[in-house]
Amino acid sequence: MRLLFLFLDGVGLGANDPNQNPFVRAKMPNLINLLDGQRLHALEGKLPFHGARASLVPIDACLGIPGLPQSASGQATLLTGKNIPQIIGEHYGPKPNAAIRAILENDNLFHRLRQNNQRMALINAFPDGYFAGIQSGKRLPGAIAMAMRAANIPLKTEADLLAGNALSADFTASGWHKHLDYTHIPILTPTEAGRRLAILAKGYELTFFEYWLSDVLGHRRDMAAACERLEEFDAMLGGLLKTWDDDQGLILITSDHGNLEDLSTRRHTSNPVPGLVIGAAGLRHPFSEKLHNLADITPAIQHFFAS
Repeated sequence: MRLLFLFLDGVGLGANDPNQNPFVRAKMPNLINLLDGQRLHALEGKLPFHGARASLVPIDACLGIPGLPQSASGQATLLTGKNIPQIIGEHYGPKPNAAIRAILENDNLFHRLRQNNQRMALINAFPDGYFAGIQSGKRLPGAIAMAMRAANIPLKTEADLLAGNALSADFTASGWHKHLDYTHIPILTPTEAGRRLAILAKGYELTFFEYWLSDVLGHRRDMAAACERLEEFDAMLGGLLKTWDDDQGLILITSDHGNLEDLSTRRHTSNPVPGLVIGAAGLRHPFSEKLHNLADITPAIQHFFAS
């Protein structure tokens, strides 16, 4: 069995309002089809949702701690099964502080699965400057890359991207051309990127992809840019779904905190985040039923691979 974890930074379940929620405004036919004609929002009174191919449950990101959820503590909770804001006494981010680093480096989902000889990868490619910044001490990895490195799982490089063994953070590699001048990297269409993601996931039990642009777009409050990116994401999802075998595993799409779903504010939100699970009903129903808050995600993944 395989699990593809699509992590969307800063995405909550917001209001059914096209003036503030780009998930309601953007053209996203593949996502809408998964939800039986509904758009991705709070779906008041209709959650949990179970459709022909997908289930959607709300996941609490506040974890009983006052204040707005933040990336480092939320992602660390998601990756450890521990209520990190409760342990450290606050929501914290964006990058892990010393207390969060100590927890992630000592024990995380990737450590645990590796002990069972399961193959894993963070399928994002990182440019040379990223590794140079970390080595020099001038750059601190985010929680997900930090947890992977702590489990001795190498991060993907420019060479992996060039060889077709990884994807860029924007899926298509257009950002590598525009912002990094890596013009030798082939540009993919979003649909091609989705197909590549499905094919790459066949090589691992757990494949992780981190889409951090969603949080950046939420902070910028640019509705047009948000809709454009979400429509690219939906096209990628279309390519992924056409290639994915539902009987061979699950796709999990979730987040660490709300943000992009409410462009009326630059701040994070206290909204629940989506737990969108795609796959055969016999696999996804028991998996999705275990998801109530961020601390439930790691145990659910461990149970999935143990069953």
